Order: sequence, then C-alpha cells, then structure tokens
Amino acid sequence: MERESMEFDVVVVGGGPSGLSAAIKLRQLSMEAGLDLSVCVLEKGSEVGAHILSGNVFETHALDELIPDWKEKGAPLNTPVKSEKFYFMTEHSEMRFPNFLLPGQLHNHGNYIISLGNLCRWLAEQAEELGVEVYPGFAAAEVLYHEDGSVKGVATGDMGIGRDGQPKPTHEPGMELHAKYTLFAEGVRGSLTKTLFEKFDLRKDCDPQSFGIGIKEIWDLDPSKHHEGQIFHTFGWPLDTSTYGGSFVYHLENNQAYVGFVVALDYTNPYLSPYDEFQKFKSHPMMREMLEGGKRVAYGARAINEGGFQSIPELVFPGGAVIGCSAGFLNVPKIKGTHTAMKSGMMAAEAAFNALKENHEAPVKVLSEYPELYENSWVYKELHTVRNSKPAFRWGLLAGTLYTGLSLKLFRGKEPWTFEVHDDHTQLKKASECKPIEYPKYDGVVSFDKPSSVFLSATNHEEDQPVHLTLKDDSVPVSVNYKDYAGPEQRFCPAGVYEFLTDDDGSNPRLQINAQNCVHCKTCDIKDPTQNINWVVPEGAGGPNYPNM
Repeated sequence: MERESMEFDVVVVGGGPSGLSAAIKLRQLSMEAGLDLSVCVLEKGSEVGAHILSGNVFETHALDELIPDWKEKGAPLNTPVKSEKFYFMTEHSEMRFPNFLLPGQLHNHGNYIISLGNLCRWLAEQAEELGVEVYPGFAAAEVLYHEDGSVKGVATGDMGIGRDGQPKPTHEPGMELHAKYTLFAEGVRGSLTKTLFEKFDLRKDCDPQSFGIGIKEIWDLDPSKHHEGQIFHTFGWPLDTSTYGGSFVYHLENNQAYVGFVVALDYTNPYLSPYDEFQKFKSHPMMREMLEGGKRVAYGARAINEGGFQSIPELVFPGGAVIGCSAGFLNVPKIKGTHTAMKSGMMAAEAAFNALKENHEAPVKVLSEYPELYENSWVYKELHTVRNSKPAFRWGLLAGTLYTGLSLKLFRGKEPWTFEVHDDHTQLKKASECKPIEYPKYDGVVSFDKPSSVFLSATNHEEDQPVHLTLKDDSVPVSVNYKDYAGPEQRFCPAGVYEFLTDDDGSNPRLQINAQNCVHCKTCDIKDPTQNINWVVPEGAGGPNYPNM
C-alpha cells in the first residue's frame, strides 16, 4: 500500500525537552515575525512523557530563556532544592563530604526536583497552544532522502505487521512526513540518528560517545523519613574503584523520593550487572533505614551520554540537524543535561527560522548557523569547562576524584589539554580474565527482581510484531558473547530481555529475546561487545508508560 504524506516546514523527531523546546522556539519566532511556519513533533511513546526518564534536579537556565513566565503559566516545578549532601560509601558506613569542598558545578542552590516527564507534558501543552502539531504514538522508523542525498523527512512505521513480517488484517502503512528541515531529538542512542552519523560521517572529527545506564525507582516513603527538598548523591560502594558511577536520592513532594543509580558503560567485568548493583546499593544501612516502611511504586531505566564536549558530533547535515541527547550535551559532573538539551533545540530552531525567513520556498540545505550559535553559547562554555572530569576516572576512583576537584576548583577547566574518550563496547574483558560477581538475593523489601520491576514500568508491546531487538548475525550471541564473555547481555539489560537457555545438562546454549520486556533504555545497542544488536523502533506507542519519571 502506498504511504500518504504530509508537508511541514519543520518536523521534529522526538517529544523530549530538546524537541519540544525547538518546536516552541520556532513558533515563537515565526509568530513574532508574522511568518506562519508549520511545525510537527513526532513522539513514539503512547503520550508525551511516557518514555521520559531522568533524575531530575532541574536547572532553569534554558527554561528562563524560552518561557520567562513559566511560573505564572504553571510549569510543574514544585520542589526547590533545600539541602544537599554528598557521600562516599563503604559497605557498612558512609562519609559525608563538606559542601564547601565540592566544585561549584555540583551545587544545586536554585534548582528544582522535578519529573522531567511531567515537564515535557507541560511543554507539549505550551507548544500546542502556539500551533505546533504534536503526534504521540507514532514512531519515526525511516529517514527519507531527496535524490540529491539531502534529508527529505521521515516515515512512521507500519502498524499491524506480524512477527513473521507479513501484514495482518489490521495493517496500516506508515505516514511520510516531509519537511524543509528535520530535527532529530530522539534522545540517547537514537536509532535514526545513528544512521545519520554513518551516512553523513558526522562523527569523523569527534571522539566516540560514551554512556552510562541510569536506573530509577519512585518510592512512597514513611512520612517521618521524608524531607522535602533534600537531595544527596553517593559514590563508592557497591562499585569497585575502577568502575565509574554512583547514586542519587531526591526527596520531592507528597512524601515521595526518587532513588536511582548510574553505572558507566565502560566497565570491564562482563559479570557486572548494573541492575543488581543498584539493588545491592539499597541494602546499605543508610538506605535501608530510609526505605523500610515505604513502598516502591515505579521503576525505569535509560542510557545517558557521558562523552561530553569531545564527543559532540557535527550537528548539521543537508536537510536537518541533531539536537539534545541525540548529540550528547550532558554535563557529567553536574549530572544534568536537560537545560543544555533544551538550549540546543532552541539554537537549532533559531537557525532554521532564520534560514526559512531568508528564503521560505528554497532555504539553504545546511543550517550552518546552528553550530556557530552553539560554539558561542553558554552550553559550549559549560561543557568545555568539565570536559576532562569523566575521562579522568580511567585512572580509578581516587585519581579521578582528585583530578576532577583540581580541574574544577583550581584550573576551572582551563587546563591546556583534553583527554580522549573511548568506545564503551571495546572495554569489556573476556570472562576468563574476570572474577564472577555474586549478588545477594532480593529480599522483597528494598531489593526486587527484574519481572516485578518491569511490571512497575507499565511496559507494553504488541506481542505479534517483528522483534525490534534485531541481530546482525544470529550465531554471534552464542559463538562469541556466550563463549567469550559469559553472555553479558543477560546482565547489562535492566529488564530481563535477554536470556540464555540451555538443555538440562547445560549444553546447547541459545539466546531468547523477550522483546515485550524492553524499556527502551538502549543499553544493549551500546554495550554489546560485538555490536551485533541493533535496536530499532517497535510499533508506535509500545514501550514503557512512565507516569511521572
């Protein structure tokens, strides 16, 4: 069946903070100039915010610029940070760092504890009021090109395709969305953005991107243990000194707390399980005391960018641009990327508007103004200042901590060198070189198994559809990953998607993919040592349905 098409001036792929900020800025500028630009936002989640997961202690810098009267308009920023603590953890105790010793980048005065999903829902409302067309439940599955090779737009995936690849009676072809400019705001490790990197060689002049996996739970706490506006971060136990990561605990309103853990995906031991490190962390005496008597009510996971300044790719290509976490603007020591993602979308929008204002019918193909705006922005300055913090931890916890302190407090990021960033998937050692890790059993009080966690993510996929976790070579999971690395996918996935099954005698290993469990974190696409797993979008509206992550 032939696909229908729709024409827009600008199509934004992804209804996260960068994509919605770009759409809002475009309409603001066009209304001010009396130029009626048509703008569309495609979102693969069942609703805007359904796939959004973040810490999140929010810095308002970009929001202040985009919507100065956000307070009057009811933005869901309800809990200002009132106190903050930073701990180094050992198995049975903790040591607090005095706040005055922490670099300014780590201070959170003036920030807010928020649900980024709820902020995106509010931003979508603001966008629609300005005339943006927002389409949730439609996954952009294909990049479309003009004959000259420039990007023409995107096509949404077909609905009603069976697991065997054949159309079902409910089949509906996807829709083509054509635009003068297409902005890709898919978030970390976007499946279409990845193809653009390859087609236009956008990463030729930057370091590889590196990543972490963030796992998060929402807890209803015993009111006597809740301290609204309090936040704390930890590092150290249960991770070893060669693995970068740590926790965050944020007390928001309504006696709730966000409890999360981040593990850098450049870890070397294939027996490490980020999910189980998180569950183990919650057994620490300080955490157990806080959580006991409470109830876990939500769960989710998402990869985050950790490459920073030196991993930012070329941002533009003929017919469009890459914005937000698709490009990788996270400030790692700050543990914040929403404000920089939003600003990147606003800068791309400004460049697109100026090009369309100059020549609406035949604008320039490449938005060269966008990278120029970035290089002269506070985003560039902020990321440049912290560029060496995360790479310094390749020398271990102590050296990395000391260097980061010196860099941010003494040098203020002005050291005349820049450390390199490496690919995460190349760092995994063979299982024969590593010691297996024994994790404690889940107690059902503060630690829980993966099935019960996935249940709390409200993840749902149409079962009779092609598996969206595709393999380039079906033999590699057993012949390489299982044989050489002890099947790391069964441990780096936080949702129980990958299982290695054997016969009763342990022979005949085979990989089973439980695609319906996938929470769209993208960790498998990143950490697979053979890069054999290729994550593609399932049917629109599939995946997690996070209520207020």
